[in-house]
Amino acid sequence: MFGLLAFGGTAHAANPLELNFWLSGPRYDGRVPDCETALPTISSQFHEKEATFWNSPLEITGYDRIHETAFRPWQSDNIPRRYCAGDVMLSDGKKRSVHYSIIEDGGFAGFGKGVEWCVTGLDRNWAYNPSCRAARP
Repeated sequence: MFGLLAFGGTAHAANPLELNFWLSGPRYDGRVPDCETALPTISSQFHEKEATFWNSPLEITGYDRIHETAFRPWQSDNIPRRYCAGDVMLSDGKKRSVHYSIIEDGGFAGFGKGVEWCVTGLDRNWAYNPSCRAARP
């Protein structure tokens, strides 16, 4: 039995149709919008998260000092991201910092921009803890 398996047929290379047919790989252009374009998305997602999961009436009422902290901080063949930071004013009157990234083709099913964000002190599920460090470059 071992002899039949050891000296069986030879392996053949894949033909051109089997080699990545229609799987050309990602093509990122590096066209990531400016930091300000993500603010409405962050506001709506923050309100939804607070109301749905934490039963909290908190909302973002304003932004201040929004600025870019990094653009494609790693090697160029990674997914392009623009990292931003700033301050948010909340409906409870407190001012907190926000850290977020805008990801090229990071939206639902790879369509549109994706936004990942963290408001310092309100990362209640500790997804970006400590102090939103995992949301930074």
